[in-house]
Amino acid sequence: MSDETSARRGRPRISFVRLTAVAPDDILAHMADPRVAVHLPLMTEPWDRATVDSFIAAKEACWQRDGLGHWAILDHDRYVGWGGFQLEDGEWDFGLVLRADCFGLGPSIARAALEFARSDARISYVTALLPPSRTRLAALRRFGARAAGEVTYDGQRFLKFCIDTA
Repeated sequence: MSDETSARRGRPRISFVRLTAVAPDDILAHMADPRVAVHLPLMTEPWDRATVDSFIAAKEACWQRDGLGHWAILDHDRYVGWGGFQLEDGEWDFGLVLRADCFGLGPSIARAALEFARSDARISYVTALLPPSRTRLAALRRFGARAAGEVTYDGQRFLKFCIDTA
């Protein structure tokens, strides 16, 4: 089936690229959407271009330090959000922040990211921290996630989940 036919049928074609490969204005528009911000308790101030530039620099520093980090996520070459793996206190944390009009792509993107994690010998499991506002957890459980308690990060409470990748 051609890519064009796949796109017409609504099948995702997910790819991961470095954040530096997408226009900063795309990230800014994404992060300015209040429908996205409602699920990001650590986002206490509106983003501006300087925030985007700092965000990209911080995520690139993770790539330099750990050899892995967050990507820009594309569906049929269109920016749909960002996410990936970040080393936090010796654990690979998986994060995913999608544009509001792309929330439905979450399971496909998570599946592709977990396939990547399973192929990386450094990653025997991943963690995921979700704010308590995220109440729809069935997809997470289908990926084999198990509840691992609660954590406080920068003064905010999160539900912690672990997914084995070995």
